[in-house]
Amino acid sequence: MPSAIPSLVPSNRRSNNPKADVCTMAKSSTKNTYEVRKAPVLDQAPLLNLEDFLPYRLNVAASNVSEGLALIYSTRFGLDIPGWRVIATLGQVGQSTAKAIGDHSHMHKTKVSRAVSELEERKLIHRQINRADKREFFLELTASGRQTYEDIVPLAKAYQKQLLSGYSTQDRILFQRMLRELTR
Repeated sequence: MPSAIPSLVPSNRRSNNPKADVCTMAKSSTKNTYEVRKAPVLDQAPLLNLEDFLPYRLNVAASNVSEGLALIYSTRFGLDIPGWRVIATLGQVGQSTAKAIGDHSHMHKTKVSRAVSELEERKLIHRQINRADKREFFLELTASGRQTYEDIVPLAKAYQKQLLSGYSTQDRILFQRMLRELTR
């Protein structure tokens, strides 16, 4: 079993056979409880090998890259990934709504809302009511938020440069082109 997928079998009870560690949860027919049952061992290849499946690999790569960058700005600036994404979006576009930030950064509205509340409490952003729709607010970086953004951008660019440093110029151009196609 790949180490990225947790097993339901405690580590001290696993066999050396990876197929033997595959388990399922089944409701007991006599009690109102669930039991762990070993799944049948299949001798055929899996229908899908996640390690070769592009959506899975892109998700893992994106997660690894985001978490690597987060180590840089979380320790120095006390920001989490959603907080950085809000600051980065506002740094790029100026003024925006929480909904537009969520759409731009592909974050769920609850993550955006929590990040906005934390950033506002830290006085890194401020909100102004939308006079056309009083349920909505326009968000902007404060002077302190702008300085935080300007301090993080060179670190983020250096991180990106480091990530790509092992690749030829031709490979980097091809990679950027492929990402543009996948994200449009």
